[in-house]
Amino acid sequence: VVSLIGPTAAGKTPLLRAIAGLHPADGSIRLGDRELLGMPLADRARLVTYMPQSLPQRVALSVLEGVIGALRASPAEGSMLADDELLERALDVIERVGIAQLAMTGLDHLSGGQRQLASLAQALVRKPRVLLLDEPISALDLHYQLRVMQLVNRLAREQGMIVVMVLHDLAIAARWSDRIVVLKDGQVAADGPPPDAITERVLADVYRVRGRVEQDSSGLRLLIDDILS
Repeated sequence: VVSLIGPTAAGKTPLLRAIAGLHPADGSIRLGDRELLGMPLADRARLVTYMPQSLPQRVALSVLEGVIGALRASPAEGSMLADDELLERALDVIERVGIAQLAMTGLDHLSGGQRQLASLAQALVRKPRVLLLDEPISALDLHYQLRVMQLVNRLAREQGMIVVMVLHDLAIAARWSDRIVVLKDGQVAADGPPPDAITERVLADVYRVRGRVEQDSSGLRLLIDDILS
């Protein structure tokens, strides 16, 4: 589980979209011994699933129909599943995300946070090798923030899935990430385990705030003192 953090316009979303093949990129994007850059989008979609910040507006589908549709469209396995298998997989993911009560609700009738959870279910049902999440908890209350982070971490370990997500809450990133990449102006400012990536120097240089970073049994604690000019 890798979190991308950094100030606004640091390049976090373009990086995710480049990995997904939705944004121009130069260089190399490798998954094991496979080069993703230049790979046809259909082939890349078998390996990588991208969850944007929000679903398209005015989609005339229920939550369940949206998840089944995402699975059916999956190049990896959707076309090989019978209708009852599609339904079972979709219902299981919807329940694990915590929105079983919304299964028959139209996507266009959901709140912002509910739409975010429905989008996550659509991404998870495809069981990708790499899951890219763009601010997956930005519209959620504290309960669902923790629920989503627990679920993503558990599935990453159960399925051997690589998760790369954009987060703004440094405390949540520090608690739930194996690795953190800090971006500033399109460049990597820090990279490593949470204690190495979130430091007092990073707070000052990247976020322009003065603060302290303390480590205890529960993880990192950030104590912000003031804003730097």
